Amino acid sequence: MSAVTAHINSIGTANPPHGVHDAFVHFAKASLKDDKARRLFGRMVERAGINQRYSFLEPVMLPDGAVTDRDGFYGAGEWASTSLRMARYERDAPALAVAAICALDPGIASAGITHLIVASCTGFMAPGLDQAIVAQAGLDPRIERTVVGFMGCYAAVNSLRLAHHIVRSTPDARVLMVTLELCTLHFQRTDDLEKLLAMLLFGDGAAAALVTAEPHGIALKDFRAETIAGTADAITWAIGDQGFHMHLGGEVPARIAEALRHQRECNLPDGLLRGQTPEAFSLWAVHAGGRTVLDAVEHGLALRKDSLEPSRAILGAFGNMSSATLMFILARMLDQCREADLPQPGLAMAFGPGMAAESFRFTLLGRRA
Repeated sequence: MSAVTAHINSIGTANPPHGVHDAFVHFAKASLKDDKARRLFGRMVERAGINQRYSFLEPVMLPDGAVTDRDGFYGAGEWASTSLRMARYERDAPALAVAAICALDPGIASAGITHLIVASCTGFMAPGLDQAIVAQAGLDPRIERTVVGFMGCYAAVNSLRLAHHIVRSTPDARVLMVTLELCTLHFQRTDDLEKLLAMLLFGDGAAAALVTAEPHGIALKDFRAETIAGTADAITWAIGDQGFHMHLGGEVPARIAEALRHQRECNLPDGLLRGQTPEAFSLWAVHAGGRTVLDAVEHGLALRKDSLEPSRAILGAFGNMSSATLMFILARMLDQCREADLPQPGLAMAFGPGMAAESFRFTLLGRRA
């Protein structure tokens, strides 16, 4: 009996209504008191490759030129406590999840969903986001639910791995996977240039995917994780009294490039490339952690200049949405594929705390005829 292959049949995506990128740039420049730091920040904005990011917080320009939001969440006084930020997550996250699910399939309630996997690292609530999704999307409350929490940018890979194992063990399973992040709930008041540059990357978004054994969409082949030694402090995500504090070290791109260069040169069967050369993959779905991260992957693996176009396009349109980002990239590939070019082999990867690289091989088959 041949092994069952799990497939991402379709993907739906959603974002909050308010663009916040320009407002944040204005705010950050005003926060920097040093002219040299302000000029450097401006140059980094131009090079970031980001045109827009989205949030439920609507930017407002005050008469004195200061930037806040319509609810005063990030106002002139003390910024919101972690409890208030979690209250906003509990209010807004379920609606965004349902919007992504409706983009996937408006009739999801009658689609026979057997399992629900939810990944998020930007909020906590109980009853959980998974239970809110079941209730608001009209799913059977008896479905099996799993929450992948606080894993950060590579959580989509871990969630797909779970879906992959579920479908392989239960071939008639219909797995709904949701990745959702409200990163803009965790902006911090600071005049630290490195922290402002990290906040410059992040926006909000959600993606929903249907994973089954039906042979269309994106076939999932295998999964593998690699940890870069000595980098445990390079990416951290800690809970503070005023939201979650992201640290994204400046050494991250260089360490990624170095590790991938080593992987390419050694080319071991149990390595990230599985003993294959980069040329063996037509498609690269790389988490858009930032322009410098994408540059590091491109240089480390010696890829063609256009190899990471899907990742760069998603970064430009939405910023880094943490766990949701990779699913946006796969959705773009699925939407733009041409039947004449199919099937196409690909490699997906994402980087996060640890510092670890989570990856999987896939084959793009295209939508069902």
